[in-house]
Amino acid sequence: MARIKKGDLVQVISGRSQARGGDRGKQGKIISVDATKNRVLVEGINFVTKHVRVGQTQRGTKTGGIETFEAPIHVSNVAIVDPETKKPTRVGFRQEDVTKDGVTKTVRIRYAKKSGKDL
Repeated sequence: MARIKKGDLVQVISGRSQARGGDRGKQGKIISVDATKNRVLVEGINFVTKHVRVGQTQRGTKTGGIETFEAPIHVSNVAIVDPETKKPTRVGFRQEDVTKDGVTKTVRIRYAKKSGKDL
Protein backbone atom coordinates (compact mmCIF):
# COMPACT_ATOMS: atom_id res chain seq x y z
CA MET A 1 0.00 0.00 0.00
CA ALA A 2 1.36 3.41 -0.95
CA ARG A 3 2.01 6.15 1.58
CA ILE A 4 0.94 8.86 -0.88
CA LYS A 5 -2.00 8.48 -3.24
CA LYS A 6 -3.82 10.54 -5.85
CA GLY A 7 -6.13 13.07 -4.21
CA ASP A 8 -4.13 13.41 -0.97
CA LEU A 9 -3.45 16.89 0.41
CA VAL A 10 0.33 17.35 0.72
CA GLN A 11 2.75 20.09 1.73
CA VAL A 12 6.15 20.79 0.16
CA ILE A 13 8.78 20.34 2.89
CA SER A 14 12.00 21.08 1.01
CA GLY A 15 13.39 23.42 -1.61
CA ARG A 16 13.50 27.19 -1.81
CA SER A 17 11.32 29.16 0.58
CA GLN A 18 8.41 31.24 -0.69
CA ALA A 19 10.33 34.44 0.13
CA ARG A 20 12.99 33.36 -2.39
CA GLY A 21 10.50 32.36 -5.07
CA GLY A 22 10.17 28.69 -4.17
CA ASP A 23 7.30 26.43 -3.15
CA ARG A 24 8.33 25.25 0.33
CA GLY A 25 5.38 25.44 2.73
CA LYS A 26 2.72 25.44 0.01
CA GLN A 27 -0.08 22.86 0.09
CA GLY A 28 -1.90 21.22 -2.80
CA LYS A 29 -3.72 18.08 -3.94
CA ILE A 30 -1.89 15.32 -5.77
CA ILE A 31 -2.92 15.09 -9.42
CA SER A 32 -0.96 11.96 -10.31
CA VAL A 33 1.66 9.58 -8.91
CA ASP A 34 4.49 7.98 -10.91
CA ALA A 35 5.54 5.03 -8.74
CA THR A 36 8.36 3.89 -11.05
CA LYS A 37 10.16 7.25 -10.83
CA ASN A 38 9.00 8.09 -7.25
CA ARG A 39 7.53 11.40 -8.39
CA VAL A 40 4.23 13.16 -7.81
CA LEU A 41 2.39 15.94 -9.65
CA VAL A 42 0.93 18.46 -7.19
CA GLU A 43 -1.75 20.97 -8.11
CA GLY A 44 -0.37 24.54 -8.15
CA ILE A 45 3.18 23.53 -7.18
CA ASN A 46 6.45 23.59 -9.19
CA PHE A 47 5.29 25.62 -12.19
CA VAL A 48 7.70 25.58 -15.14
CA THR A 49 7.56 27.43 -18.44
CA LYS A 50 7.90 25.70 -21.79
CA HIS A 51 8.41 27.40 -25.13
CA VAL A 52 6.27 25.68 -27.76
CA ARG A 53 6.91 26.13 -31.47
CA VAL A 54 4.17 27.96 -33.38
CA GLY A 55 2.01 25.67 -35.50
CA GLN A 56 -1.50 25.26 -36.82
CA THR A 57 -4.29 22.87 -35.94
CA GLN A 58 -6.71 21.25 -38.40
CA ARG A 59 -9.07 24.21 -38.08
CA GLY A 60 -6.35 26.77 -38.76
CA THR A 61 -5.97 28.19 -35.25
CA LYS A 62 -2.48 29.10 -34.14
CA THR A 63 -0.81 27.12 -31.38
CA GLY A 64 2.43 27.71 -29.53
CA GLY A 65 3.97 30.38 -27.39
CA ILE A 66 4.95 30.15 -23.75
CA GLU A 67 3.03 27.60 -21.68
CA THR A 68 3.21 27.11 -17.91
CA PHE A 69 2.39 23.80 -16.28
CA GLU A 70 3.16 21.79 -13.16
CA ALA A 71 6.28 19.61 -13.23
CA PRO A 72 6.63 16.47 -11.09
CA ILE A 73 8.57 16.60 -7.82
CA HIS A 74 10.13 13.79 -5.81
CA VAL A 75 8.02 11.99 -3.21
CA SER A 76 10.57 12.70 -0.48
CA ASN A 77 10.02 16.45 -0.89
CA VAL A 78 6.35 16.32 0.13
CA ALA A 79 4.55 15.27 3.32
CA ILE A 80 0.90 14.43 3.83
CA VAL A 81 -1.11 17.08 5.69
CA ASP A 82 -2.77 15.98 8.93
CA PRO A 83 -6.56 16.40 8.56
CA GLU A 84 -6.89 17.66 12.13
CA THR A 85 -3.98 20.10 12.56
CA LYS A 86 -3.42 21.03 8.87
CA LYS A 87 0.34 20.50 9.37
CA PRO A 88 2.64 17.94 7.71
CA THR A 89 2.79 14.51 9.30
CA ARG A 90 4.14 11.04 8.67
CA VAL A 91 1.96 8.15 7.56
CA GLY A 92 1.46 4.97 9.54
CA PHE A 93 -0.39 1.75 8.80
CA ARG A 94 -2.56 -0.36 11.06
CA GLN A 95 -4.48 -3.53 10.39
CA GLU A 96 -8.14 -3.89 11.24
CA ASP A 97 -10.57 -6.74 10.82
CA VAL A 98 -13.63 -5.75 8.82
CA THR A 99 -16.71 -7.98 8.72
CA LYS A 100 -18.90 -7.66 5.65
CA ASP A 101 -21.68 -10.13 4.76
CA GLY A 102 -20.41 -12.57 7.39
CA VAL A 103 -16.86 -12.60 5.94
CA THR A 104 -14.00 -11.27 8.05
CA LYS A 105 -11.23 -9.56 6.12
CA THR A 106 -8.00 -7.92 7.34
CA VAL A 107 -7.54 -4.42 5.89
CA ARG A 108 -4.56 -2.05 6.11
CA ILE A 109 -5.56 1.50 6.98
CA ARG A 110 -3.39 4.61 6.57
CA TYR A 111 -3.39 7.06 9.48
CA ALA A 112 -1.67 10.32 10.41
CA LYS A 113 0.99 9.70 13.06
CA LYS A 114 0.55 13.08 14.82
CA SER A 115 -3.19 12.92 15.44
CA GLY A 116 -4.04 9.26 14.79
CA LYS A 117 -6.83 10.18 12.35
CA ASP A 118 -7.48 7.96 9.32
CA LEU A 119 -6.45 9.32 5.97
